[in-house]
Amino acid sequence: MAIAYNDVDFCIRLRAKGWRILWTPQVEHYHLESQSVGHYASSERAEMFREEFRIMRDEWGEILDSDPFYNPNLSLEEERSALAFPPRAPKRVLANDRGA
Repeated sequence: MAIAYNDVDFCIRLRAKGWRILWTPQVEHYHLESQSVGHYASSERAEMFREEFRIMRDEWGEILDSDPFYNPNLSLEEERSALAFPPRAPKRVLANDRGA
């Protein structure tokens, strides 16, 4: 991924190599989304964002749909942060199960 989803792509690749992703409440991390390149919804970046979204879905769709870190109460079909009704039952698909 050039810009959009590069952090998600990186984490999936780490999991595929057997690395674990850990969360700790003691760390504060600031991600200044699109600070240097502009907002993804800007007219200049909209087409690139759609293309990177398509590439991400093609490459990691099954893993994204069963992401253990994505709340099963949130929809995969609706826009970001929409509630899933009924809540999804989480599926376990790991990156290394796919041969990635």
